[in-house]
Amino acid sequence: MTEPLTLRLFDDLDAGEIDPFALFEEWFALAAANEPNDPHAMALATADADGLPDVRMVLMNARDQRGFTFFTNFESEKGRHLAANPHAAFVMHWKSIRRQVRMRGPVEIVAPEEADAYFASRARGSQIASSVSRQSRPLASRALLAAGVAELTAELGEGPVPRPPHWSGFRLVPQTIEFWKDGEFRLHDRVRFTRTGPGAPWSRTRLYP
Repeated sequence: MTEPLTLRLFDDLDAGEIDPFALFEEWFALAAANEPNDPHAMALATADADGLPDVRMVLMNARDQRGFTFFTNFESEKGRHLAANPHAAFVMHWKSIRRQVRMRGPVEIVAPEEADAYFASRARGSQIASSVSRQSRPLASRALLAAGVAELTAELGEGPVPRPPHWSGFRLVPQTIEFWKDGEFRLHDRVRFTRTGPGAPWSRTRLYP
């Protein structure tokens, strides 16, 4: 396992500018090459209107300089949480390479064309499942879900599956990004990047492990 050159800058925070988005890409590439399953899985934390937190595993489906995107049913619990309190945090933990990345920040809804493009890229079975599922709500039986899938499949025939109005994406726009690297005797390496808002410069701080 070869470590990216940028990681050496962790030894000297004055060694020059580090773009946390670029550093994330290096770590993610390393995880993708070594993690046996779902390197893009992340534990997403939200809070309801009363401030009660909840967390679940989701998949990071897209990322760019704007932020990190996942898609979901807006009528799910996390969808309702984010409608009431549009802020979130997530952690990606890659056990195979003994690293994790944490992020926090406001959340925005992606543009309809972004949601359309990602929905169109999904497997047909996943498109139909997303259309049928009333995510997070009580389900009388597994057979009822299967029947709904069969009914919609027959109704659509060979035609395209339209993106349901309740399905779209959220983008977390990070205000903090923290990189954690395992160290011997629990002397881990932690560096946190912070900014005041999108487009603002990043500052960085080494943290005690």
